[in-house]
Amino acid sequence: MSLEFATPMLVILVVAVCTFLSRFLPFALFGGGKEVPVIVKTLGELLPPAVIAILVVYCLRGVHFAIAPNGLPEFIAIGIVALLHIWKRNNLLSIGVGTISYMFLIQSIF
Repeated sequence: MSLEFATPMLVILVVAVCTFLSRFLPFALFGGGKEVPVIVKTLGELLPPAVIAILVVYCLRGVHFAIAPNGLPEFIAIGIVALLHIWKRNNLLSIGVGTISYMFLIQSIF
């Protein structure tokens, strides 16, 4: 077997094993009626909003508020994402429509 074939196959194997373990281990550790530890419950409640806040800060880091359009397309897109998510509670829909809206705004209007 050549190295050009073996390396990608090894990478695929490692990714597949890691994916399988990440899906299997929670059920193995917390399945069967065991109580989920309080720290895991707490992290499950706190991490999603924290990750979203970090992503918003990361996405807005390059916005220059002193230069036109002063971050207007970014804030319009953020508003669309927030309102759509509150309304439909669908991550894929709200992020997808927000991204398309942002691209439309910066390509066509601003």
